[in-house]
Amino acid sequence: MPILRVKEIRDMSAEDRRKRLRELQTELVRLKTMIKAGGAIENPARVRELRKTIARILTIEGEPTPSKKEEKKEERKKKA
Repeated sequence: MPILRVKEIRDMSAEDRRKRLRELQTELVRLKTMIKAGGAIENPARVRELRKTIARILTIEGEPTPSKKEEKKEERKKKA
């Protein structure tokens, strides 16, 4: 089960997304450090969930806003 769903991420403000991203990255580093040190972590699947959630947030952050999409469409029409 994902930590955050796409709809929840899109509903967040940009500031909240960045804050949550930092928290998730910190947790991922902590878990990876524990694994490298030879320790057993409680839930190994958590690493994969964290990586996927981080990727979701970064993908949504990189998406153009609706106004940018419209500008690109207009540019394409002018070129054609």
